[in-house]
Amino acid sequence: MNDSITKRSMNKFTLSDMYQGADFLNEWDFFTGTDPTHGSVNYQSKQNAMAKGLAFVQDDGTTFLAVDDKTTLPVGAKRDSVRITTKKKYYGGLFIADFFAMPHGCSVWPAYWSVGPDWPHSGEIDIIEGVHNRETNQYTLHTSSGCTLSSGSVRLTNDTQVLGKQCTSSVSSNAGCAFLDTDTRSYGKGFNLLAGGVFAHLWNNDGIKIWHFARGEIPDDINQKQPDPSTWGEPVAFWSSTTCNIDSHFHDHSLVIDTTLCGDFGTSTYPSSGCPGTCAQAVSDPNNFKFAKWKLNYIAVYN
Repeated sequence: MNDSITKRSMNKFTLSDMYQGADFLNEWDFFTGTDPTHGSVNYQSKQNAMAKGLAFVQDDGTTFLAVDDKTTLPVGAKRDSVRITTKKKYYGGLFIADFFAMPHGCSVWPAYWSVGPDWPHSGEIDIIEGVHNRETNQYTLHTSSGCTLSSGSVRLTNDTQVLGKQCTSSVSSNAGCAFLDTDTRSYGKGFNLLAGGVFAHLWNNDGIKIWHFARGEIPDDINQKQPDPSTWGEPVAFWSSTTCNIDSHFHDHSLVIDTTLCGDFGTSTYPSSGCPGTCAQAVSDPNNFKFAKWKLNYIAVYN
């Protein structure tokens, strides 16, 4: 068998799950507990979220997940929001998420991520995460002990900066091992102005890789639902299995999409955010949440 045929056969992926359109919300559980990251939110049930216009699917198949942008609250009160988790669990694969827009604004802390039970022992992968009106995205792994980021031996895009190499996380020390994507098209307003784009992550025995493609740069093979990561160029993030045993640190993951407010990350960064007043004051003003919306085209999972 020649090399080109071998390469094509090795990079063939089969569609496992497609989260899109009218059935999207039926495939996810709505989390209604207290925010584990101490955010100033009341996470809504599916019934309540749909009744309040915080979760719905448009006729064109676009899924909206929003924060309440109508209610003026007393300072210190919590605002209605949404956090959803896939019913299905994953042990690896190729995940392609196409968003038209993501939340941003003062006090806003959105995330698209995956996590297993008994955190951090089954790992956490953060694919989209930022806060307030930041212009850059952050990619992070959180694990139990024994996992580090080895940046010296991997090739990445020129937009990537290493933020931390120790993946081991705990309740009191949870920075994780992270990359910063300095491309302003990867987060917030800059992402939304271009009608969003795609975040793809590949989780296999070699490690975990993430790519970001702005709307006009999405590879044809992704649009044609025949993805071939070997043709996408260097990733924006790569955690190699040489310094982190992926099989032992990552398993039983559900995908999660949420928007919390303030919380651990938002409150600690608020003084340097350029936003007025305090984080609690920002939560009270509904005008801060006009752009606190996820607009999702699809998430595809391939084996």
